[in-house]
Amino acid sequence: MTTTTPRTGPCEGTARAARTGRGASVRDRLWRGRPDDPAWARPALLALLAVTCAAYLWNLSASGYANSFYSAAVQAGSESWKAFFFGSLDAANAITVDKPPAALWPMALSVRLFGLGSWQILLPEVLMGVGTVAVLYAAVRRRFSPAAGLIAGAVLALTPVAALMFRFNNPDALLALLMTVTVFCVLRALEGARTKWLVWAGVAIGFAFLTKTLQAFLVLPPLTVLYAVCAPTPVRRRLGQLALATAVLTVSGGWWVAAVELWPKSSRPYIGGSQHNSFLELTFGYNGLGRLSGEETGSVGGGGARPGGLDLPAGLRPGGLRPGGGGGGWGETGIGRMFNSEIGGQISWLLPAALLLLVAGLVVTWKARRTDTARAAFLAWGGALLMTGLIFSFMAGIFHQYYTVALSPYIAALVGMGATVLWEERSRLWASLTLGLTVAATAGWAYVLLGRTPDQLPWLRWAVLIGGLAASLGLALAARLPRRIALGVAGLGLAAALAGPAAYTASTLDTGHTGSIVTAGPAGASRGGGPGGGGRTRFGGAPGAGRGGALPGNGQGLPGGGAGLPPGASGTTGQAGQGGPPGLNGQGPGVGAGERGGVGGATGGGMGGLLDGARVSEEATALLKENAGDYTWAAAAIGSQNAASYQLASRQPVMAIGGFNGSDPSPTLAQFKRYVAEGRIHYFVAGGGMPGGGGQGTGSALTSWVEAGFKKVTVGTATFYDLTAPVTN
Repeated sequence: MTTTTPRTGPCEGTARAARTGRGASVRDRLWRGRPDDPAWARPALLALLAVTCAAYLWNLSASGYANSFYSAAVQAGSESWKAFFFGSLDAANAITVDKPPAALWPMALSVRLFGLGSWQILLPEVLMGVGTVAVLYAAVRRRFSPAAGLIAGAVLALTPVAALMFRFNNPDALLALLMTVTVFCVLRALEGARTKWLVWAGVAIGFAFLTKTLQAFLVLPPLTVLYAVCAPTPVRRRLGQLALATAVLTVSGGWWVAAVELWPKSSRPYIGGSQHNSFLELTFGYNGLGRLSGEETGSVGGGGARPGGLDLPAGLRPGGLRPGGGGGGWGETGIGRMFNSEIGGQISWLLPAALLLLVAGLVVTWKARRTDTARAAFLAWGGALLMTGLIFSFMAGIFHQYYTVALSPYIAALVGMGATVLWEERSRLWASLTLGLTVAATAGWAYVLLGRTPDQLPWLRWAVLIGGLAASLGLALAARLPRRIALGVAGLGLAAALAGPAAYTASTLDTGHTGSIVTAGPAGASRGGGPGGGGRTRFGGAPGAGRGGALPGNGQGLPGGGAGLPPGASGTTGQAGQGGPPGLNGQGPGVGAGERGGVGGATGGGMGGLLDGARVSEEATALLKENAGDYTWAAAAIGSQNAASYQLASRQPVMAIGGFNGSDPSPTLAQFKRYVAEGRIHYFVAGGGMPGGGGQGTGSALTSWVEAGFKKVTVGTATFYDLTAPVTN
């Protein structure tokens, strides 16, 4: 087979455009695009970005504080630069979140500028989503065509898990953006062995590390090998460039790590998620190799019998969520994991198409020269997809469905590139047949996925299947059809491929999502997924789990479980209320009389407050605000979600005992006693943590000490202990 000219043409055209377009103003380039672009290309891109932005902004405040764990850290960072730098959960800097802080910084700056509210927290995430679509378009269009870039951008925007996470405040939105930027920079570097672009790739990976630690490095092996083999420069220079990029990566990701590790531990917050107050331990343990092996000391069920591991009830231990175990407590592992009932509806709609088109793209470019940039693009995006997807498929540790947003740019790029390559090659029988097969396979898989939620638009699965099969037959014969008819058939195929994910995305946009474990799509689209239920949440609920945050197959919530509502929310939206985050206009998610314990108090969220936290009443909020300025912490509560709920309601620092899982040894009993003796903590919030009310480790010891020695204060159904009022026996 010989390599066809269209595969090298896009890069040559780009070079010509760069030479002829240097005199054009930035304004002209913005509105007109590249000189060799068709007139419709730039307006179409701007329309895609505008529609994506508008769609992601739709109903944004319905999610309230989204994940209150990160929202509390954002609130703290907006009030304290020290908390901003470290990623502390509270402005008094007791403990950090269990991730590095880069993802918090844009949100904290937004809140510092515009005040605390749902929009102020989530708007930066939306902008990251729009930015990711724009970068992906630029990367794909540079080597192929505007149509390829637009298809890739549309696929990304309509991926359900992308629509979820680019409207949510977990670190994954920034990570997806930075990973896309990294691949873009490497591909730019490959065009002419440009050192500066490889350096920029190192910078992006470094900041991705400061977003979600070692997950950022999953793309390094394929991208490093790709550049070492395919860059158009001698081997010695390639290796030197890679060494320089590695050094830049180390600096851009390591400066903050060095600062934290060298900072005196006595004057910085405890590193949440670690057992020895070390970020390096967190990186290589709980957030690193432990995710692969399942031995995350201090996690839910992690660490076995070691100190810090939580002794869960038998039904909740890894392997106990399903009959016979089968893969551990975080879902079935194996090559089919991305397609199963837990993950499939989130990301896999066009995954079969991406894999087929990756192979097709490599076949087309197989005999191209070593430095061919079109083949390099397939290898870059395909290598990133395969490496990340395989790790996700086989990792035995903590895994949530929303992690798969990292795959969405890779899938989208391969679909955009591969579809347009086969379209250009459609005069060859194998290419047209492959294009038809890809559409048929995509429609067939969409039929299966839509069948998992039979009550959601039941007619759609048949429309997708019939339309996709009809389009596949037409595409197989595309070379013999008049061009307009062939284009119509291609449009039908594209519509059939995108209809399913678009429906799930629309459902995602129409619903608020809160808590630690959220999923995209309609109720029932994702089942299982580890402790806490892995299903989609509408204010914390999980399909098959009931409104108490119960686990699939468990049938009932854990002690302390509630309806899974965010602070001040009742499961409806559009009404101002008690304790909910105000929007830009002072309004927030709806508030009701208390589906969790009534207006008078607060109760723990799912899994004893581990996953959702508590609903805080006006009376409890007023109690915490009383003389709050006289104390370092208005209260202390076991578990970060529990503490975050009270902190967001009162906007006063609340100490999170034990970090996210309640299992971190911070503070120790001796430290806590000293804080109390110094009058630095006003109240202790009863309950929270894992089953049993006091958690494990220091949490249970602190609870026992407090209950035995201080005055009990009841506000509705919530119980506090006044640490300034000791009782005498």
